[in-house]
Amino acid sequence: MDADFGDLPPTTLADLLGREQVMDIGIRPQWDCPRVAGPAYTVRCEPGDNLMLHAAIYRAEPGSVVVVESGDVDHALAGGNVCAVARRRGVAAFVVDGVIRDLGEVREAGFPVFSRGVIPIPGTKERIGSLGEPARVGGVLVHPGDIVVADEEGVVVTPAARRTEILEAARAKLAKEAAADLDTWERDHRARIEKALSERGFTG
Repeated sequence: MDADFGDLPPTTLADLLGREQVMDIGIRPQWDCPRVAGPAYTVRCEPGDNLMLHAAIYRAEPGSVVVVESGDVDHALAGGNVCAVARRRGVAAFVVDGVIRDLGEVREAGFPVFSRGVIPIPGTKERIGSLGEPARVGGVLVHPGDIVVADEEGVVVTPAARRTEILEAARAKLAKEAAADLDTWERDHRARIEKALSERGFTG
């Protein structure tokens, strides 16, 4: 877990980074797992094949979020044993543009997985993809070392080069929000909405 980014909600990061750094709504937590945050270990699997993800669990550094491009929802990329070993080796989570299986075992192991769903059919282990190269997952181009933050609100990727800038901006934003009570928020919000309506000619 990245201790700095683990306290930052995806919603705050999305406000700062914009749509292009937010994965699409198909990449969802597959059980009620906690928020995860960590540097991306990027994987590209060939459609229908999971060899490179299975290789990645022995190569990713502890604390990494293994992020996988696969382009396939007909064959599972990982199951219960792979997730249990990944957890044992210190991998923080899987974020995969594909599907998994053995969800009950994954949940019991307490391993966070964000994916497009679950299917019982396994993939093959025959085709070489890549490790440690840019991967497109949920519509976001993820580079090795980018910071991935994921929870029930979604998955946001902070480019590694912007880590300090985004971390500082997010902390300032959260501090400002924490200092304002609901009455203050409502007053400011209503003024902003009424101004927007007026500028657009709405008089109702």
